[in-house]
Amino acid sequence: MDANGLPLLGSSAFYVINQNTGEVLLERNGSAVVPIASITKLMTAIVVLEAGQSLSERLTITEGDIDRLKGTGSRLALGTTLSREEMLQLALMSSENRAASALARNYPGGESAFVEAMNVKARLLGLWDTRFRDSTGLNPGNVSSPKDLARLVAASAAFPLIREFSTAHERYVDVRGRMLRFGNTNGLVRSPEWAISVSKTGYISEAGRCLVMQAWLQQQPVVMVLMDSSGRYTRTADAKRVRKWLEQGMPQRLAVAPQRAGG
Repeated sequence: MDANGLPLLGSSAFYVINQNTGEVLLERNGSAVVPIASITKLMTAIVVLEAGQSLSERLTITEGDIDRLKGTGSRLALGTTLSREEMLQLALMSSENRAASALARNYPGGESAFVEAMNVKARLLGLWDTRFRDSTGLNPGNVSSPKDLARLVAASAAFPLIREFSTAHERYVDVRGRMLRFGNTNGLVRSPEWAISVSKTGYISEAGRCLVMQAWLQQQPVVMVLMDSSGRYTRTADAKRVRKWLEQGMPQRLAVAPQRAGG
């Protein structure tokens, strides 16, 4: 705790709200516009699901899905064919960049139309600090503010498949005849101490390590946005510090607001 009784966090920007009441519980640099890395994939998922394309359609990883910008690797080899549903889960749960790229490439009009749809949806959600350049988050031109990202997490929570896929522990998929296990990039989803309904991690050098979640604390949906953590485990340690502060130090913050008669 600092001199004001607030938790000491390693994330350079963060924004924590009670989603039910809209009350800001904790904030630092909440309006700072920063690269968001793979947090991008929440919007990727929204655009995919709202497009209404068949989730059983088979998509194939091609040369166009290889990361030429950052040179990141992938276990989805060229020629891998999976369903759109599998690609979506791997993009959300395991932050698979080739899966996210394939989803955009197979959108009506291709990747450029997909990115345009991402930006249109951002405007419709009132995310005025947010801009997208690709579907993966590898491009540092994908930017937003912690305040905007809290709204994106809340919007994502309205999609049952995003809730399911982003918090799944693991999935086995057939990659060219081999069953490969893919796990969740957020280890907190496997902890019985947490009730997480939306989760997404992110990392590129320009963004640092990032984590956004909707977690239930004292029966209230709390959105945590933790951006630009320096250490590998700082973002999850910060989430634990925020939770401890909310549950032990400031329980009244999570009190359910009284309902009005007739409501």
